[in-house]
Amino acid sequence: MKFSRKKLRHMFSFSWRDLWVAAAIFLCATGACVLLHQLADTTDGFASPVYVLAVLLISRFTDGYLFGLIAAVLGVIGVNYVFTYPYMAFNFTIAGYPLTILTFLVVSLVTSALTTQAKEQDRLRMENEKVKMRADLLRSVSHDIRTPLTSIVGATSTVLDNPALSKEEQTALLTDVRDDAQWLIRVVENLLSITRIGNDQAKITKQPEAAEEVLGEAVQKFRKRFPAVAVEARIPEELLLIPMDAILIVQVLSNLMENAVFHGGTTTRITLTVQREDNWACFTVRDNGQGIPPQKLGLLFTGTIRDNETSPGDGKRNMGLGLSVCMAIVRAHGGTMEARNADPGAEFTFRLPLSKEEQTI
Repeated sequence: MKFSRKKLRHMFSFSWRDLWVAAAIFLCATGACVLLHQLADTTDGFASPVYVLAVLLISRFTDGYLFGLIAAVLGVIGVNYVFTYPYMAFNFTIAGYPLTILTFLVVSLVTSALTTQAKEQDRLRMENEKVKMRADLLRSVSHDIRTPLTSIVGATSTVLDNPALSKEEQTALLTDVRDDAQWLIRVVENLLSITRIGNDQAKITKQPEAAEEVLGEAVQKFRKRFPAVAVEARIPEELLLIPMDAILIVQVLSNLMENAVFHGGTTTRITLTVQREDNWACFTVRDNGQGIPPQKLGLLFTGTIRDNETSPGDGKRNMGLGLSVCMAIVRAHGGTMEARNADPGAEFTFRLPLSKEEQTI
């Protein structure tokens, strides 16, 4: 089996994190052997399995083969020099000593190989999930962009080709063009956000933000677009600072409120709530609409759901992309998200972890 230089470097790579893990496990094994020696006045026969276990754990919890092999060598030395009579002296005449060395090395190599293989499989699985997510995203975006663009072209062509249209008819067509353009802007914003989160080089910068200001910003943006829908924001009396990327969390709240209007059917009121729950900040968006069909609850955050009741060309009824973006943003913050039907309407809840300072208040 041929190994490239890159793969060999990875197999025997050094990291401080692995060093500390290996040192901690090896010191615990040595401490256990010392304790056994004091209790039983001997460690003959006990030290070997303890160090074999240490080698197994080090090989499992470190990357590559380097620290597993080092632990195997140190384990052999520890067993022979420190914990086998005569103590503090090497004795190469011990029966089965070559087998002990071989056992340590085989345990280290096999465990390291299995661990490396498992991590590689996890990496490939994650890469496949990213590829699938990008493919689903592109399919969804292509549908959502094509529909409003077709509507914009049709409306503007009608206005240009029919100068005799009344002012009311022109206003109605241009209003549709504006609404479709705003829809395109939201689709592009969602696309940019999920692309940013999916980029391994991009890091979410979290800053302590006041919950009151974040909810206020989301409500203000929403009221500009949907002045007929009543919005109520409920915030805790005490100042609640939450580590977050405020722009992304405002987008999550905006997406959830817009979905309540587009898919609630009869939504006339939305309630936003944020409160502390142990070490979490809990955000809730609740509407008084028609609720979520039970068969769709498990698919809301997959990015693939569409309403079958509408025509295939009606891209505005697609709620999968917006909710998958919300889930991606919340997960990138280390949080969780869920949805359920309320009475009446639907309720979306997501939780963000608080800082250690906020947790102690």
